[in-house]
Amino acid sequence: MPVQRDHASEIAAITSHPTFKAAVEVLDADHDRTVADIITLTEIPSPPFKEDRRAAAYLEMLRAHGLEDVEQDEIGNVMGVRRGTGNGGLIVVAAHLDTVFPEGTDVTVRREGTRLHAPGIGDDTRSLAVLLAFIRALDAAGIRTRNDILFVGDVGEEGLGDLRGVRHLFSKGRYRDQIEAFITVDSPQVDKIVVGGVGSKRYSVRFKGPGGHSFKAFGIVNPIYAMAQAIVELGRIEVPETPRTTFCASIVGGGTSVNAIPEEAWIDIDLRSEAAEQLARLDARCREIVAAAVEQENAIRSTSEGGITVDIRTLGDRPAGNTAMDTDIVQFATAALQAHGFAPTHEASSTDANIPMSLGIPAIKIGSGGTGGRAHSLAEWIDVEKAASVSGMTASLTTILAVAGFVGE
Repeated sequence: MPVQRDHASEIAAITSHPTFKAAVEVLDADHDRTVADIITLTEIPSPPFKEDRRAAAYLEMLRAHGLEDVEQDEIGNVMGVRRGTGNGGLIVVAAHLDTVFPEGTDVTVRREGTRLHAPGIGDDTRSLAVLLAFIRALDAAGIRTRNDILFVGDVGEEGLGDLRGVRHLFSKGRYRDQIEAFITVDSPQVDKIVVGGVGSKRYSVRFKGPGGHSFKAFGIVNPIYAMAQAIVELGRIEVPETPRTTFCASIVGGGTSVNAIPEEAWIDIDLRSEAAEQLARLDARCREIVAAAVEQENAIRSTSEGGITVDIRTLGDRPAGNTAMDTDIVQFATAALQAHGFAPTHEASSTDANIPMSLGIPAIKIGSGGTGGRAHSLAEWIDVEKAASVSGMTASLTTILAVAGFVGE
């Protein structure tokens, strides 16, 4: 039987070590620099699929922080390695470069006391700056770990980016077969540990028909009727509360004129579940509903000019997964937060950790420290009050060191 580890005692050994205390002192003394990095990175726009400018700046920041093998991969991720003692595998610590905001959004940071306001400042720009603060603190304190740590600024976490950066890291990246554990630092809040990956399937369903004059061609098939039938039936699906499973008819469109039977109508659909099997079941049912709606419309109305056809285009496919509560990575994170006075909860969400979770690789999401609000809105804000920020950063750094095998000097 495997030896049972005393995670709380291991955390206590880290937090009581002189080099760790020195690292915390650096986080505290360096706080203004961390805030300056947050502002600098926030004011470099990083809209969906256009993270290039921020990636280039972050690449140089990683290089200036003395990491080895600093590079940008084919998909756009930037990364560098902090070497361990060589007695362990590779641990990834990541934060995402992209925001949800389109090109042209004003990302100028406005400061009111300890609050900083700007789109994307908390999700996830603050975390990028905090990763740099971690590197500085570890180096200044002379802390070593058994495992190498790969620090990553990844692309494509948000929306239609579909986790493409981390997906590439685990499927085609040079380190794909070396990663033993994955930690994403995403959003300020540190008392929530994400241990479950909410999977999603997103697609645009396009119903097409021959079209015609609303009066002269009356009686022929109408793609909007097929689409409407599909929407009604989608709304009648029963899903379990546990594991949490949801669906949404999100966006609809189609038609060209009030007096024309449309040639095309479309709907975007979002399906989600905490469990892969429930997501697969929901996806299959949704596709059955779409097929039945097309068949019904072609049976009810005339197909003399052609029938209704349908095209389902995938917009996103995020795998579901989870990291078991009894794994070392979850136990270390929980003990680390408790040691620093937090009362951690465990939840499921859709983050970069979905990818390694789905592959059976231990993965969690932790916070970057401090507080914030209104994420994904133009009114997004974070609070960089020093005590709360450093306290949260310290708890997250403790987690990282425990997972990477803290060996002190």
